[in-house]
Amino acid sequence: MTTRGPGRTRVRVSPLGFGAAPIGNLYTPLDEDQALAAVDAAWDAGVRYYDTAPHYGLGLSERRLGAALAHRPRAQFTVSTKVGRLLEPHPAPTGSDLAAGGFAVPDTLIRRPDYSRDGVLRSLEGSLIRLGLDRVDIVYVHDPDDHLDAAVDQALPALAALRDQGVVGAVGVGMNAVAPLLRVVAEADVDAVMVAGRWTLLDRTARPLLDACARRGVSVVAAAPFNSGLLSRPHPPDEAFFDYGPAPDAMLRRARRLAGVCARHGTVLPHAAIRFPLRDPVVAGVVAGFRSAAEVTSAARWIADDLTAEAWSDLDGAATR
Repeated sequence: MTTRGPGRTRVRVSPLGFGAAPIGNLYTPLDEDQALAAVDAAWDAGVRYYDTAPHYGLGLSERRLGAALAHRPRAQFTVSTKVGRLLEPHPAPTGSDLAAGGFAVPDTLIRRPDYSRDGVLRSLEGSLIRLGLDRVDIVYVHDPDDHLDAAVDQALPALAALRDQGVVGAVGVGMNAVAPLLRVVAEADVDAVMVAGRWTLLDRTARPLLDACARRGVSVVAAAPFNSGLLSRPHPPDEAFFDYGPAPDAMLRRARRLAGVCARHGTVLPHAAIRFPLRDPVVAGVVAGFRSAAEVTSAARWIADDLTAEAWSDLDGAATR
């Protein structure tokens, strides 16, 4: 796979990135062999960008990803992780993190928000230990929705200093919301932003963000291209999810219109969904979460095969109706 940005750094990401939240037991358990098979399938398909975070499975995602990549040549892959949530011993564990964090793992640890310089350094140190790496290539500040001032004034300057020292390759912020990312791009020294679910075939509300990034030389990594599952099947079912909850009727109808357009052009909805973000040159890559080797293989095949100009024109029309 041809690699791109982010920003003006030497770091490169493949067009398809492996989102490692599912191998951290997102929603349901995944055994070690299944997790390893998913990462191996990604490698075999040419994927060279892997994204994780301490939040994912209270460190389980980082540990599994590090183990799966341990025998791969370090210079041949890019890893990103995130800071802003320190993992600390849980004072009163309930037995499962599922209700509090969404991961089917024991809640022996708890996430404590910390966007200070010290918190950034501690978080990154813990991630390196869990990953078994001596460096990570990209570090994002993770979901600082309620801590945006601290992220801009403390976390990002700390990460920029690490980048300037050569400790990390690139820095950025990862969020679901567009407005705070616009502030980050305007005020902070970042190389990339990861926007989840807002630059997709169905939800294009990140357009102002992409324009701002293009002006500032900042790359965009488009995460969650399937909008929590609504765009992940050829025919969206009634029980489909959108943005981590049941899909609203209007979104479901629009997704089905898009699916019909895809069928008329000889393809399927998830193919268009995973290809869509790359239509804009400011997008360095697409990150999707994978639970199985089969999911990765399909996505890699789709991302390598663009749709026709006529198909995109029809899809654009259906998306705005």
